Amino acid sequence: MQKLLLLGDEAIAQGAVDAGISGVYAYPGTPSTEITEYIQGLKQAKEDNIRSFWSANEKTAMESAIGMSYAGKRALVCMKHVGLNVAADAFINSAITGANGGLVVLSADDPSMHSSQNEQDSRFYGKFAQIPTLEPSNQQEAYNMTRYGFELSEKYGVPVMLRITTRLAHSRAGVERTKPKAQNKMRLPSDPKQYILLPAIARKQYNSLLGKQIAFEQDSFESGNNLYIDGTDKSKGIIACGIAYNYLIENFENQKVPYPVVKISQYPVPRELINKLCESVSEVFVLEDGYPIIEELLRGMLNKGKKVRGRLDGTVPRAGELNPKIVAQALGLEFSEGFDIPEVLTGRPPKLCDGCSHTDSFLALNEALKTYSKGRVFSDIGCYTLSALKPLEAINSCVDMGASITMAIGASDAGLIPSVAAIGDSTFTHSGITGLLDAVNNNSPITILIMDNSTTGMTGGQKSSALGKVDDIVKGVGVSEKHIRVIKPLRRTHEENVKVFEEELKYEGVSVIIARRECIQTMARRMKEIARLKREKEQVNS
Repeated sequence: MQKLLLLGDEAIAQGAVDAGISGVYAYPGTPSTEITEYIQGLKQAKEDNIRSFWSANEKTAMESAIGMSYAGKRALVCMKHVGLNVAADAFINSAITGANGGLVVLSADDPSMHSSQNEQDSRFYGKFAQIPTLEPSNQQEAYNMTRYGFELSEKYGVPVMLRITTRLAHSRAGVERTKPKAQNKMRLPSDPKQYILLPAIARKQYNSLLGKQIAFEQDSFESGNNLYIDGTDKSKGIIACGIAYNYLIENFENQKVPYPVVKISQYPVPRELINKLCESVSEVFVLEDGYPIIEELLRGMLNKGKKVRGRLDGTVPRAGELNPKIVAQALGLEFSEGFDIPEVLTGRPPKLCDGCSHTDSFLALNEALKTYSKGRVFSDIGCYTLSALKPLEAINSCVDMGASITMAIGASDAGLIPSVAAIGDSTFTHSGITGLLDAVNNNSPITILIMDNSTTGMTGGQKSSALGKVDDIVKGVGVSEKHIRVIKPLRRTHEENVKVFEEELKYEGVSVIIARRECIQTMARRMKEIARLKREKEQVNS
């Protein structure tokens, strides 16, 4: 088969397509977005009629994937780590229902919070759900383990988690493909009650899951994804998980580590390999990109007075992603400091694009709020979160998807009237609709600004589930039509927009202002594509 130069995300996407998936379900979230985008643009996926539309949020994506698995076909569901919180109810229960067709759950973690609110470790969820978890260390393993994950899922009848981190997701390497597998034929579960989680059935299913744990660990030991690599220097032993193994071997000539190493890429952790390492070395170093999950397990598992070093004792920094330098420092190796950044180079914080509609929306809102005390604007997650920075400094919160409306409700209940919620169109359909329903039911004195730029802008311009639907959704939830106002966020409409904000801020009930203007970036791409098609048409006619 051909060899391709792929991002880690793309290797997973290609591996899933070659594994015979019938659908991918996802909500865009860095660093997982490129998986679904790759499948959407893949000729092979189009020919195989693989379903690849964006879902409204991670929960709906997870549940749709469970439905495809129920029907006997293979499904991939993708999200970033905080998206797994949104999908957690369905995800945890999918371990109890089990899987019929292969079901792989990809969660892309973001240690160091390059584009996230936290750096939680998805391996915790895999352990919590008690399902096998795979953690590749390079792009080739990402491809191979995706294919293996579907086989593992169908072998044991459970979902399988695939966990990656930002550096693997967004770096490239050569990947050798293997022969694609045909899609499964539709087949319903042999147990017609398998997916009915009434307590009596759920207890039976849960006991079945518990009964598979020994087999999961044995498979982890025998699969070849976890390796014991012997070394001549027994002064220390190293456990390297996922991409941490790459950071380790980069510190040694010809990638030859002199110490015994256990490379972990499949969970649950095989005790045999850990015990073999610990019996032969003086102390153990644990390298994992994320939480000290394995380190905590080892401290309980060993209980032999063996010194375990890692994030918990400060050998490795408690927060942030790993890199070769941090690994070298932890092991007491020499390392290059690199060059100091010249003083002439200054950091440039991110900002809204020139001409962005959000800027005009917040300029109008800021002016309308001048007569009120500060600290009234609760924001959501999207490009508009950058309005927290200068020169706008317009928002006062950003917690999680959908929290703007519900935080505004709580603040107004506490007496902060008026309170304002700022939310994008895609985030509104992701997690904002239920908050708006609460506001309507409570008749909360809040003003909700829905910034409708007709796309999911922050992650690259994917199609928004709200496209063409925002007004009808707001009406359907029960907001009075008199207090649903649509504005065009432009400098020339600034004065009339300020007036709209001022009027609705005075209203002691739920009001919604929809600021509608196409994202400047997607508009530029759209116009460029129109011009290209026009040129092609002219060439054909000439």
